Amino acid sequence: MSQDTFLVETSARHVHVTQEHLEKLFGEGYELTVRKMLSQPGQFASNEKVTVVGPKGELKCSILGPVRKETQIEVSLTEARQLGIKAPVRESGDIAGSAGCKLIGPAGEVEVTEGVIAAKRHVHMTPEDAEHYGVENGQIVSVKVFNGVDDSRALVFDNTVVRVSKSYALAMHIDTDESNAAGAPNQGFIIG
Repeated sequence: MSQDTFLVETSARHVHVTQEHLEKLFGEGYELTVRKMLSQPGQFASNEKVTVVGPKGELKCSILGPVRKETQIEVSLTEARQLGIKAPVRESGDIAGSAGCKLIGPAGEVEVTEGVIAAKRHVHMTPEDAEHYGVENGQIVSVKVFNGVDDSRALVFDNTVVRVSKSYALAMHIDTDESNAAGAPNQGFIIG
């Protein structure tokens, strides 16, 4: 395995919504507006925010675009506790049987029966990247992450999923709990 470094990004809490839910939250015919493009091609942080409400609390969350086939709320485990929600650690898109919540927007609200998860840490790769690193889609690897300046908080994250698609760009995504534990890392390399 290569020890070339790659970008490690902190994925803060966010929401993905269906067009139907977007319109219930923001009004009929509403479309997301781009605040900034993200590292993954075609993905963006929108200007739109919603309030996520659980049994114990609420949090403001940005909506990431474009719209999706299913509404999904991604929070850290710390944030899930603040909301009073038991969020399972899952890969994005694997929401069956997960917790629900209420979403509140400026034009209305939506009760989501499932969709709240803590995203499993993962590395996005193109097929060429996967070949370079000697890994396959779905493979579980360990990744050492560090900030490249003061590595006193460098950590090895086991159980990291490799996700391969020609539509991806090389980057690892971890949540805010993981990022804080590692001293806000920005680099990593696969070690096994």
